[in-house]
Amino acid sequence: MTSAQDPQELLPVVDDQDRPLGLRPRWLIHRDGLKHRAVHVLVFDPAGRLYLQRRSPAKDTYPGLWTSSASGHVDPGEDYQAAARRELREELGLAADLAPLGLIPAQAATGQEFSAVYQASSSREPRPNPLEISEGRFFTPAEAQALAADPGRAVPGLKLVLQLVWPAAG
Repeated sequence: MTSAQDPQELLPVVDDQDRPLGLRPRWLIHRDGLKHRAVHVLVFDPAGRLYLQRRSPAKDTYPGLWTSSASGHVDPGEDYQAAARRELREELGLAADLAPLGLIPAQAATGQEFSAVYQASSSREPRPNPLEISEGRFFTPAEAQALAADPGRAVPGLKLVLQLVWPAAG
């Protein structure tokens, strides 16, 4: 669960082909750079603007930086899509149809996470979970891409995530 931020939380570790190897504590996965799974959901409003969130300063990785609309680890026994639905509900209080955009391979920019990316549309205003998110707002495509390109303001993987929506952004 993302809201607990429990360093002892067990998460699935995977190999270079995204095949499960077993469970390890979250703190060990992050410390040792082990490959694991995550999801990112990009929520668009009817005007085509993208909602992005600023991570809470209490987060154990990338505190205070901007990232996708909702994101988090895939829990044991959960598939990517179920994790995306859970994160969208937990972080933004939204339920929406999810369209898969792709899977980003595990690499340094993703924190060694295989990152499944989904797109959603909603006319409802997101209700950010204050335990997860310090702020959030809608950005135009140009604003979102500029933010993602700024390493001092955005998590390293955001640029890769946005390239699945706007390939010319890379």
